[in-house]
Amino acid sequence: MDLPACNALCWRVHGFDRAGELADAVKQGTANVVEHLGRVSGYATGIAWFSHAVGETNEDLKALIGAAPAFLGPGFLVPSRNGELMRWCLGNGLRIASQATLMTIGLYGEPQGAYLPSVLY
Repeated sequence: MDLPACNALCWRVHGFDRAGELADAVKQGTANVVEHLGRVSGYATGIAWFSHAVGETNEDLKALIGAAPAFLGPGFLVPSRNGELMRWCLGNGLRIASQATLMTIGLYGEPQGAYLPSVLY
C-alpha cells in the first residue's frame, strides 16, 4: 500500500491526513486501495462503523464498498447529502439501519471529494 499517496489524497479531500489510523489498518489487514490510471484514487481503512474511506470520486468509493469482504459492526456511514452514493448503495441491496446528523462546533471545512466518515473522528 502506498501510504504517502493515501495520505496525500486524504489531505486533498479533508485538509489533513489520518496517517496513524491508516497505518493501523494496514497492520490489521483491513486497508484497501483503488487505483485509476496507475495511481491511488481512493483508499479505505475498512468499510465499517469505526473505519473511514476517501476517494477522488464516488466511483472510487463504489469500488471500495463493492470489494469489501464484509461490513464490520453495525455497518458503515454514508453521508446522506451524497445522494448519488446513497442511491447506489440502496440500489445494490444495502439498507439504512439508522440515520445520523452531522453536527460541528466551530469552523467546518466541507470535504473536497468523496468520503465515508468514521465515528472515531
